[in-house]
Amino acid sequence: MLNLSQYNKPETEKLNQFKTIQDLKNRPHYKILNKILIGFLVFGILILFLPWTQNISGQGAVTTLKPNQRPQTIQSLISGRIEKWYIQEGDFVKKGDTIVFISEIKEDYLDPNLVENTKAQMEAKKRSVTSYDGKINSLSNQIGAIENERKLKFQQAKNKVQQALLKIKSDSMDLEAVKTQVKIAKTQYNRAVQLNKDGLKPLTDVEEKRLKLQEVDAKIITQENKFLASKNELINAKVELNRINAEYYEKKSKAESDQFTAMSNQYDTEAQVNKLKNQYANYKIRNGMYYITAPQNGYVNRAIQSGIGENIKEGTAIVSIMPSKYDIAVETFIAPMDFPLIKKGEKVRVWFDGWPTIVFSGWPGMSYGTFGGKIVAIENYISENGKYRVLIAPDPEDKKWPEQLSIGSGAQTLALLNNVPIWYEIWRTLNGFPPNYYQSKSEKNATKDKK
Repeated sequence: MLNLSQYNKPETEKLNQFKTIQDLKNRPHYKILNKILIGFLVFGILILFLPWTQNISGQGAVTTLKPNQRPQTIQSLISGRIEKWYIQEGDFVKKGDTIVFISEIKEDYLDPNLVENTKAQMEAKKRSVTSYDGKINSLSNQIGAIENERKLKFQQAKNKVQQALLKIKSDSMDLEAVKTQVKIAKTQYNRAVQLNKDGLKPLTDVEEKRLKLQEVDAKIITQENKFLASKNELINAKVELNRINAEYYEKKSKAESDQFTAMSNQYDTEAQVNKLKNQYANYKIRNGMYYITAPQNGYVNRAIQSGIGENIKEGTAIVSIMPSKYDIAVETFIAPMDFPLIKKGEKVRVWFDGWPTIVFSGWPGMSYGTFGGKIVAIENYISENGKYRVLIAPDPEDKKWPEQLSIGSGAQTLALLNNVPIWYEIWRTLNGFPPNYYQSKSEKNATKDKK
């Protein structure tokens, strides 16, 4: 019933006439309870104005600062068969200690004298290179001798050409002299004939001049033949000159061709020598890979492979080791909404699983069992869990982290931001707003200077 009608109202005033109702109103503890409630209300309102440190929480695990200090597996670089183990799980190994010995299983490397045989082949090829050097030098000397002989023969032929030219010149002068004699003999003959007609010369003189003219005519023919023979000798000398050049250039070209062939064979042999050197070095290095050693000091965590006579492929993990010396750190993950507020070098509070801790996230000064850290690396690509990875190192200005921490144990972090009232933080959280963007004192001063 809603008791809306005036006739259905309860008569509460009639209850006051009873003594029990009067005693309830006069009891003092109700007044005290009211005062306590009012006090709690005032106290709660005052708490809303207390300062609250905004923070970004994260959850992660203990790791190492440097990649070479983290747990690692040791792989086999070659395929092989496990023959002997030198360690057991939990052993401490130094850098270079033998962990396991494997034997060869590939047929290309089964020869026990493979390295020595390859070295012998390499030495034989080196001697072949030396032989080609000798052949090339001999051909070089031969080419030089051919060139010298060609020069001498060429000079000799040039001298013959010069002699032929001089002989032609001499025969030409003799021919001209004979022609002059012919003219003189004809003149004398004609004069003798004329004087004979005039009766001044006898007929015997005419016959004598005719005979002399015939002799001179015969001599000019001989001289012309001699002149033509000298020209032929000049042509023959020039032909000989060209023949000498052609002959010795052919000899020189053949020798140079043999030399280039020898050089080509030498280069090919040198390439084979280099290839054999590479094979020899590879085989020698491979022989050292049968003993798998520790890359650094550490403890053997787990033997991934087991047994004797088991075949493994190259790149197969054999054992897992943990370095003995490492710089501890914490990797934590933060939400994408908080990622823009994180900066390298900011200070963070860290507490670890299994370590006594009392944490007041908004009042870091009242927290107990937390340790100081500093952000040293921020991953700019989101991880598979949908958050960003942040690496935190110990803060050198704060107390040291516990030495009992082990790699992989859980850790939680708080990145401290700005100080705001509690009521503002409650209002921000209810509305889903991000924390206030934090600025250090130096950044604030720089902003003021810009303004």
